[in-house]
Amino acid sequence: MREIFLINIAGEDRPGVTSSVTSILAQFDVNVLDIGQAVIHDTLSLGMLVEVPPSAESSPLLKDILFRCHELGLQVRFTPISAESYEHWAAGQGKSRHIITVLARKITAEHIARVSAIISEFSLNIDRIDRLSGRVPLNGATEHNDRRQNKACVEISARGPLNDGEFRRRCMVLASELDIDVAYQEDTMFRRNRRLVAFDMDSTLIDAEVIDELAKAAGVGEQVAEITERAMRGELDFTASFRARVALLKGLDENVLQEIAGRLRLNEGAERLVSTLKKMGYKTAILSGGFNYFGEHLQKILGIDYVFANALEIQNGKVTGNVVGEVVDGQRKAALLREIAAKENISLEQVIAVGDGANDLPMLSIAGLGIAFRAKPIVKQSAKQAISTLGLDGILYLLGISDRHAD
Repeated sequence: MREIFLINIAGEDRPGVTSSVTSILAQFDVNVLDIGQAVIHDTLSLGMLVEVPPSAESSPLLKDILFRCHELGLQVRFTPISAESYEHWAAGQGKSRHIITVLARKITAEHIARVSAIISEFSLNIDRIDRLSGRVPLNGATEHNDRRQNKACVEISARGPLNDGEFRRRCMVLASELDIDVAYQEDTMFRRNRRLVAFDMDSTLIDAEVIDELAKAAGVGEQVAEITERAMRGELDFTASFRARVALLKGLDENVLQEIAGRLRLNEGAERLVSTLKKMGYKTAILSGGFNYFGEHLQKILGIDYVFANALEIQNGKVTGNVVGEVVDGQRKAALLREIAAKENISLEQVIAVGDGANDLPMLSIAGLGIAFRAKPIVKQSAKQAISTLGLDGILYLLGISDRHAD
C-alpha cells in the first residue's frame, strides 16, 4: 500500500541540505509530488509532499531523514496525507491563478494584512509570496530625495475563481486608503512574455509637459497650462485644444526648443526600466501628443526604437503656430500601437502601454497591460493597472522581474 507524507524541514540554512535529504528519498524510490523551499534571513523552510511506493517501507525512510536532520541541526515534521486529501488538493490544479503585486516605498504588516484580507474575502488560496525588491536597510532614508530611492515590492500568487472586476475595484480602493499600489493580473502565459512597451512622453517619461515649457518661454504660460490641464483631465477635445495651444506659440524662436530639450528631466526609474527592457529584447516606442523634436531627443538618450509625435512647423527660425500633418491624439496613439505591433509580429496581449492623460486611454485599453503612471484620476480609474508610489522601474515588478535581475 502506497503512503503519502508531507515533510516539513526548518532551521539554519546551509549548502547541501536539500541534496542530503533528497538523497535519502532517492534510496527508497520515493516520488516527489510537490516541493517548495524558501530562505528568509538565513532560515530555511523546505516542504516536500512525497509518495512512498508499495515496495518500500516508510519507517526506515522517516527514521533516516529524522537522524540526518538531527545531525544538521534542523527540525523536521512528518504529516501523513490520505489519498482522499491528496486527490482533493490535486483537483485544484486547474483553478485560475492570479498575481497580486503590492508596491510601496516601505511595506508594512498592515499592508500585507489588508491585502491578504481581501484575498481571503474572495475565497482565494495564497500559494506563494515572494519579495521582488532588494533588501531594505534598517536605517532607511528619511529625507525626501533619499526616500525616493527606497522601493519595496511583494508578489502574491493566489488561485481560485474570481470576479476580477470587483476584486480590482477593492484593490484600487485599498491602495488609495494606504497610499500604496496594489496591482492585480490574471496569471496567464502572456504575463512574462511581453515584447513591446509604448510610452507617452510628457509627464510619463519626463517630468514636464513640454508645451507648457514652450509656452512659458513664449510668455503665454498660464493660458496654455490651463488648457493642457483641462485636456489631460478629459474635459476638452485633445486635438482642438492642442491646435489652440500651439497657435499661442507663434513667433517663438526655434533655439528655445534646444534649450528646453537640454534641461528636460527623466522621470524616476526611466533609464533603469528602458535599459532592462532592452537587455531582455523588448521593443520600445514613444507615442506622444507632444512634439517629435523632444521625442527624438529622448530616443537618442534612451535608445528608443520608435518615436511618433507631432511636427511643430518652423519657418525662418520661428514657430508658426501650426502643426504639420495629422495630430497624434488618443485614437492616433492606439492606431500607431497596432501598427508597430503588427510590424514586429507582436500580439496586442504582449504589449504594455504606459501613460498619464486622458488621451492615453485608447492605447492603454487595447494593450495587454495598460499602466496609468502617476496619472489623472480618470485615467487611474480606467486603466488596468496604476503606479503612483514608485518610479517607472516599478513596472518591472508587474512583469515579475526582481531587483537582482534588473539593470
